[in-house]
Amino acid sequence: MAELDRRVRRTRRLLQEALVALIEERGYERLTVQEVLDRADVGRSTFYSHFRDKDSLFMSCFDDLRDDLRSELDAITEGHAGPAGARPVAVIFAHADRNRPVYRAVCGRAGGTAFTHRLQRLFAGLLHEHLASAGTRLPVELVAEFHAGALLGALVWWVRQDFPYGPKEMAEMCRQLTAAGVQAGLEREHN
Repeated sequence: MAELDRRVRRTRRLLQEALVALIEERGYERLTVQEVLDRADVGRSTFYSHFRDKDSLFMSCFDDLRDDLRSELDAITEGHAGPAGARPVAVIFAHADRNRPVYRAVCGRAGGTAFTHRLQRLFAGLLHEHLASAGTRLPVELVAEFHAGALLGALVWWVRQDFPYGPKEMAEMCRQLTAAGVQAGLEREHN
């Protein structure tokens, strides 16, 4: 059974890596399943035993991103968020830096807007979980959406400029841009 799981993970990884590389080269819309199969050296029946189409393959990349980000954000939720909530943003930029090919595919010009929208939903959900545990005087949904939109805008710019700054620098710039809003959202009203 463990051998089967290892083969499944390997096949999924090969297909995801092939898809991401091809998106960077050709763009998502022009890409075919056959090109992914050829690049990954995987058979058609194997592909369809794992994925319905190229969209579901690409969406599986988000599952991995979400799981990785969630575990990293969960590790800081227990009171280690840092000044003005900068830590979650730093985690996201560091994650993007470590996973450049996927973020280039998602946020780059070749990825398409449907996927950046999905990435914003992912960020909003993760930030919502983090902010709910930190507490806020404003509606958590609003704060999460606001910061997810701002974060996505900065992240897309960073990726499309080919990562001109390090992840710590980007997190610090975002902190400076949003510090007042974060602080206002986290402060509780005093009666």
